[in-house]
Amino acid sequence: MTQAEDAVVVSNWEEKSYLRWLTLFITGSTLLCCALPVLLVSLGFGALVANLNYNVPGLMFLAEHKVWTLILSGLLLALLAWIIWRTEQNCPTDPHLALLCKKANQWNRRIFWLCLLIWSIGFFFSFLLLPLRLWLDI
Repeated sequence: MTQAEDAVVVSNWEEKSYLRWLTLFITGSTLLCCALPVLLVSLGFGALVANLNYNVPGLMFLAEHKVWTLILSGLLLALLAWIIWRTEQNCPTDPHLALLCKKANQWNRRIFWLCLLIWSIGFFFSFLLLPLRLWLDI
């Protein structure tokens, strides 16, 4: 592989880095709309949640459309997983570029697992907590 081809492979990695940050941002919105208000109300900070919903209009929009927020972020997570773990990925043969490629892949996986954790927390608080509490009679 020539250096020009190695540079193209590295630039392809750099072009996909925006997707991991976009996924982190969107899955973070599931945490804001779904998990954080429930946690604050459970701790007795209901007035704070009401104040946040009044002063930050985007939170109310996310809470009203939590199904679509979770679906969109779940689809982005699936796309990100496909990009990270597909089989045709090759790192360059140049040792320096190969090291950069491996580091980028490692960071992609870390951010993916963080996003999946955030999404799971939002999903749990949005759809599973109430039926679980009713089933356990808590």
